[in-house]
Amino acid sequence: MSNDQYFLTPDGLKKIESQLDRLRNVRRHEVAERLHNALAEGGELGEDAEYEDAKNEQAFVEGEIARLETIISNARIIDEDAPKDEVSLGNRVTLREKGSRTDEIYHIVGEAEADPSEGKISHRSPLGSALLGHKVKDKVTVQAPDGELVFTIRSID
Repeated sequence: MSNDQYFLTPDGLKKIESQLDRLRNVRRHEVAERLHNALAEGGELGEDAEYEDAKNEQAFVEGEIARLETIISNARIIDEDAPKDEVSLGNRVTLREKGSRTDEIYHIVGEAEADPSEGKISHRSPLGSALLGHKVKDKVTVQAPDGELVFTIRSID
């Protein structure tokens, strides 16, 4: 068992619990049915591509179940009502990149919940870790593959 802590928002925990429930109660049964059908079709198991594919899928599903169970059992819920005087886990931060005229909003979350396409960035990502502890109007520099990016914190929610 892992001793790592997984920081999650209350919504993030619900989402992971829902994913786990679906894997346990839907996907596991679908894969078992695939395995059953592949065996029923006969043939040499070592040469049956459908059977091998179903076995691989079963291993993946069981691995995901174990991973999500570990996250849930080691979850630490982020207090989203914490003071908003400086950036911390759970905050939504409005930034403006130097030279830009538009704001960007990021939700600082734990690694297990991060999804950049939804504006959720990990507190351990380059931008997330650079923002932690800073206040409104602070300038934050982030090292990116293309060079330095400079952001100004416009608000913390």
